[in-house]
Amino acid sequence: MQEAKAVQSSGSRVWCVPFARNLSGVDLYGNARTWWHQAQGNFKVSNKPAIGSVMAFDATSSMPQGHVAVVSEVVSERKVLVDHANWHRNKISLGMAVIDVSKKNDWSRVRVESIPGTFGSVYPVKGFILPNG
Repeated sequence: MQEAKAVQSSGSRVWCVPFARNLSGVDLYGNARTWWHQAQGNFKVSNKPAIGSVMAFDATSSMPQGHVAVVSEVVSERKVLVDHANWHRNKISLGMAVIDVSKKNDWSRVRVESIPGTFGSVYPVKGFILPNG
């Protein structure tokens, strides 16, 4: 968090990748859309959220670089809270709710609470990358 705040105070943009890497310890680089592929064989991956795991969003036309967020709390089978950066331009969002809207309850499709009490569009998720340790 301190590093992200220092980046913001210097006038630079806070990106989701370095924020998630620093917060989770999942030591991957490159655009968020590449993290799921990079994690294969290097980190344990799952379709179930766990505290400290990185939720790897797939790239979309509105989010071509993908996105990554760190699970801070598992609220229920279909709801987690995440900490992430740049969901709202150059902002850090803590404890933002994400709900699983997939038909098979496999977290492949989610909605993010961008405004308190309001869940936005459906986004595809590749899965969760667990930190080593």
